[in-house]
Amino acid sequence: MQNIVLVDDHVLLRQGLANLVESFGDYKVLFQADNGDQFIEQLSADRLPHIVLMDINMPVKDGYETSVWLKKNYPAIKILALSMYDNENSVIRMFKAGAKGYILKDCDPSELKNALHALVTKGFYYSEMITGKLIHNINTFDDTENEVAKINKFSEREITFLKLACTEYTYKEIADKMLVSTRSVDGYRDGLFEKLNVKSRVGLVLFAIRNGIITL
Repeated sequence: MQNIVLVDDHVLLRQGLANLVESFGDYKVLFQADNGDQFIEQLSADRLPHIVLMDINMPVKDGYETSVWLKKNYPAIKILALSMYDNENSVIRMFKAGAKGYILKDCDPSELKNALHALVTKGFYYSEMITGKLIHNINTFDDTENEVAKINKFSEREITFLKLACTEYTYKEIADKMLVSTRSVDGYRDGLFEKLNVKSRVGLVLFAIRNGIITL
């Protein structure tokens, strides 16, 4: 039996999620919280969940802050981000904060069930929204030597661009930081997309996280 905690300030939605999660049969909702501070207050060494369903937009302490705190203090607890946002910045911020999965609140119940199962069995979950819209072949974790070989072929400017791409800077701001034109930045981006076989900025960020190019 996997213990689950729900952190979301929308009470009706949260209660519905709690009922849905427990209906899957393999999960028990340990407790619920309105925000990050309330969640942290309820945690104790003998009352830790296996998985936290974490809303992003909450008062007091939001999902980003709470995930960072949880990653630092209880890294074994897996975070599944729940959000209405499907934009790249939200996805990037949550993965950098420590989330192991990201799904939209309007997803089908079967996707939530699949996400929980994946977190338990594989330790991570990337939804169709991410794999289809944002990331291509992001789950290839076993080809470490190949990824190291790719990194060794990066130019110094490509490494600089990759690190800046992992921030919240726009591409224009990255160009200003690198003292190059936006066209040059587009060239670095497109070149890395091709070299890494990814299709988005999120793909670049997760590659950088996976290979220690940036520190969370």
